[in-house]
Amino acid sequence: MLSDTQLLRYSRQIFLPEIDIVGQEKLQASRVLILGLGGLGSPVALYLAAAGVGHLVLSDPDEVDVSNLQRQIVHRTDAIGMSKVESAKQTLLALNPDVQVTALQGVLDDAALLAEVRQADVVLAGTDNFSSRQAANRACWEAGVPLVSAAAIAWEGQISVFDPRREDSPCLLCLYPDTSDTALNCAETGVVAPLVGVIGTSMAMEALKLIVGVGEPLVGRLQLYDAKQGTWTTLRLRVDPACPVCR
Repeated sequence: MLSDTQLLRYSRQIFLPEIDIVGQEKLQASRVLILGLGGLGSPVALYLAAAGVGHLVLSDPDEVDVSNLQRQIVHRTDAIGMSKVESAKQTLLALNPDVQVTALQGVLDDAALLAEVRQADVVLAGTDNFSSRQAANRACWEAGVPLVSAAAIAWEGQISVFDPRREDSPCLLCLYPDTSDTALNCAETGVVAPLVGVIGTSMAMEALKLIVGVGEPLVGRLQLYDAKQGTWTTLRLRVDPACPVCR
């Protein structure tokens, strides 16, 4: 049950008939795993905490560096040198003390990752490590948990949802069958600060839709964002019938 304070805190969402009190209670009862507390994970964590997700599990092996602060808005200058998960936890609890936050520093091996995914309602992967996103994809498909995956570099971003509960959903390996870890990263290529906010908040929106059960998530669709042109392009994705993960 929502307390009087929570009814007030979340009142603007509760006013929406698609959410109402029932939807807000679903958010409060949900558990979300966020892989990566960098540029994308920052707005994801902030907005899901603000929206009232009951339990956020944060996983990241890194510490806060001064070069992160240009775009990783969950961290503060006084957190330089602190683990990203602890830094994010402090910020999230200051924003919304009702949210339970579990901080997991380090890289989750396959068994630990699967154990965390099995407990989650939604997994969000926004790391710049391609192999870690593919590991999350495999775990989500084994556990039957939807995955929101995104990436952002330079002036361009992309986002999609992969849902093993749906027969028509491809998985991340269907989209990127080349599993070699040759993707560009921000340290080498650069990234404009607000880009990760655009993509990260889109990830949070997809997670909220999945939890509440409203609208149509980006299953079978890849959205590409060009920040310089201010345009979104939607590509239809197909299931690979020979995919070793989802088929």
